[in-house]
Amino acid sequence: MRPHVEEYAFADGRKVYLLGEGRLVNLAAGQGHPVEIMDLSFALQALSAEHIAKHGRSMSRKVHAVPTELDREVARAALAPFGIQIDERTDAQRDYAASWELGT
Repeated sequence: MRPHVEEYAFADGRKVYLLGEGRLVNLAAGQGHPVEIMDLSFALQALSAEHIAKHGRSMSRKVHAVPTELDREVARAALAPFGIQIDERTDAQRDYAASWELGT
């Protein structure tokens, strides 16, 4: 049996495999995410929490996407130490990106 995998057998012979003690497998049993990814994730979570604290009363009760500006703010902050700035796409790039219906 592999690490972080538990087998439970039923009397009728069926088996169930529990991964990572039932926790989020990528966190409990994986190698984890690089610190750079965690840094971006926590920054976005913190800014999202701040956004909810400021605007939550006016937001509808549903799952919301992270506001694009917050996502861009984190991206700009992460790239700034490397002297990299996010540029604007050209019309041709926007047209090309919008032309896809399937695939990546």
